[in-house]
Amino acid sequence: MIVFNTHFQKFLLLNWAITYQILSVAIVHAEPYVPNNDSVVLQTLPSSGNSYVQELRQLRNKLLNAPIDLALAVELAQGYLQIGRTLADPRYDGYAQAALQPWWHMVHPPPEVLLLRAILHQRRHDFERALTDLDHVIQIQPYNSQAWLTQSVIHQVRGNYQDAHQSCLPLFRISSALIAITCIANVASLNGNAQKSYLALKKIVQNAAISSQHEKLWGLTILAETATRLGKNLEAEEFFKTALTVDRRDVYLLGAYCDFLLDQGRAEDVQTLLKHATQHDGLLLRLALAEQQLQAPTHEKYVQELKARFAANRLRGEAQHLRDESRFTLLLLHQPQQALELAQQNWHVQREPWDARILLEAALQNGDRSAAQPVLDWLMSVNLEDVQLEKLVEKLL
Repeated sequence: MIVFNTHFQKFLLLNWAITYQILSVAIVHAEPYVPNNDSVVLQTLPSSGNSYVQELRQLRNKLLNAPIDLALAVELAQGYLQIGRTLADPRYDGYAQAALQPWWHMVHPPPEVLLLRAILHQRRHDFERALTDLDHVIQIQPYNSQAWLTQSVIHQVRGNYQDAHQSCLPLFRISSALIAITCIANVASLNGNAQKSYLALKKIVQNAAISSQHEKLWGLTILAETATRLGKNLEAEEFFKTALTVDRRDVYLLGAYCDFLLDQGRAEDVQTLLKHATQHDGLLLRLALAEQQLQAPTHEKYVQELKARFAANRLRGEAQHLRDESRFTLLLLHQPQQALELAQQNWHVQREPWDARILLEAALQNGDRSAAQPVLDWLMSVNLEDVQLEKLVEKLL
């Protein structure tokens, strides 16, 4: 069992007691949310199709004739961000930045640009710049729910759970009950309160009237991931499958579900899910891992393609692929020392459960317990509950 700092433990328990009261009240008294200004983001656009791509082209042509039309530039950039997420294509992030170019380098651009610039910095894992921009947005628009939510997500990715928790709290006043509860339950699930936060989120997702498919997808995905970390595999499977009925193309959901399936030894299911989803590096990695387990003839082709993609990412100086590259290097190239170095670089950037896992796995394969110490210390400090991490910790201790 992992034992953590007593003062921090008291803080967590007090924090959770207050949070749990908030969750309980919010679940009982949740009402439809009506935004009080146009800057509040309620729902992202639906998945891209030919008509949507055509709309973006029309917007781009209009912007060429009026390059300093702020409203038009923001609308186009938002569209590019959405389609880039749906297609898992980072080129659209570049298109979004190009649309915002007249304001991109301003110290104090309009808040609409600040928010989009922060999201683009976040996607590139330039978290410091993202947080700076978000701070400015919140100063100007304290009721901007997207800014608070994005801020919380960044703190969570970096393992700063106290800050992530604080960024969730304003959402209870300015956003829907589901968004606020999902935000705070997700943070608590990583911070020593997985079971209670899981039950609270499960209750509202199953009972609340949810108008937004995006909100529903997020809540179901968090439930599936939390159940996985708690070892509730049957419930995790149920939530993953339900989330897929909401959006079968969501890259994050597909990646999380395939990780779950790989841990269950269900490589054929991964192969079926991802055979037409190889454009995204992370999904191609999981398909290659599944094909390795199955000893499929296309396995080596995927390995060579991934090798080329990661090399191209490095030439572009991109840091957001370090976790996947470390996993690829360890499990598919069988180069544990290089994988450990990549995992250590990644740990300086982000600290999610999978970031901890790949570093521990690489340290184990290298027989280097000292390399795992930063992760072990961090796990003790945050009291993360994760059955896979617990197995690795036991092997290292």
